[in-house]
Amino acid sequence: MSNDDSSFPPSNPTTTQQRQCSQYDSVLQSLTQILGSPLPDSITLSDNPPFSLLHNHHITTQITNLLLSPSSGAGDDSLCRWLYDTFQSTCPDLQLLVLNFLPTLAGLYLSRSISRQPLAGFEAVLLALYAHETTSRANQPLTFTLPNLTYPSIYHESKSPAKNRPTEDPEVVVFSQAIEPHGTVRSTKRARIVGVALELYFSKIALMPLSSKLEFCRFCIAWSGFKEKEIEKEEEEKEEMGRRVPLPWELLQPILRILGHCLMGGGEHDRLKEMKVMANDAVNCIYERALHDMNPQAILASRSLLSLGKMEDEIMWETSSCLPTSTTTSYNETVAQVQDVEKNQPVNQD
Repeated sequence: MSNDDSSFPPSNPTTTQQRQCSQYDSVLQSLTQILGSPLPDSITLSDNPPFSLLHNHHITTQITNLLLSPSSGAGDDSLCRWLYDTFQSTCPDLQLLVLNFLPTLAGLYLSRSISRQPLAGFEAVLLALYAHETTSRANQPLTFTLPNLTYPSIYHESKSPAKNRPTEDPEVVVFSQAIEPHGTVRSTKRARIVGVALELYFSKIALMPLSSKLEFCRFCIAWSGFKEKEIEKEEEEKEEMGRRVPLPWELLQPILRILGHCLMGGGEHDRLKEMKVMANDAVNCIYERALHDMNPQAILASRSLLSLGKMEDEIMWETSSCLPTSTTTSYNETVAQVQDVEKNQPVNQD
């Protein structure tokens, strides 16, 4: 065995599992003290308590209601301390649990920061997410390469070598600049820090419960300042559902990506349809805000999302119109036709 191999001893699965169980127990005990009531057995006795807690609507609603309280977000907020410590555990399942509440936390933070309330608790959680992304990206921007038809496809083998192949490098687009470390949240860096946290949320959005995405759409509508009448009436009863906030491009980019997922991720399930409708309303409000601010980037991006959503609706409608309305009716018609044919056939006298 080489020296390199000996410097990395094999991990002990039992030890790792015990460490995770210890982290789970500590997190659940702290949460029980904050909520003031024991957690159900479906969570405490689960093989994966963070996953069970993530999808327990009753408990997550309790946590959300605590975040929505007027006194939340201060430096001595026990729930913010719990969110911070839970994310710093570096356990992916526990970090996913914290990201579930990011729409509410970010929504309240952006809305309340306008009035200059002390929000050290919210800022600590956001800085923990920001520091995590700073470390994982290693001071490198997020990029992607634009497709170029002059290059051979990566999915096919070329039978003959391409002639006159361009020598220039493919075009690389930066969609998120490199992150600078920050230990505090300044007003000039607030949008960037929240935007990076939302980029982390977007990277895990496929694992987020539907309720978290709906909450994000509601706050986007509030941030735009262009609420729909029906939504505005529903939110009159709630004290904290956000308010109009500045929406620079570094904050709008992750917002539109998340809304794009919600808009294009609809389906036949009633809750999925609700998410699609809410996301469409949110994009409409962002579009109105972009027109008001005369922001060409935001106008183009939001209008493109609206067009994509409309195209998907038309495709789904055309597909559904081509399908038979009822399998049972088609079967009965077939049986009736067979019986008619049998009646009209001459009887063999032999």
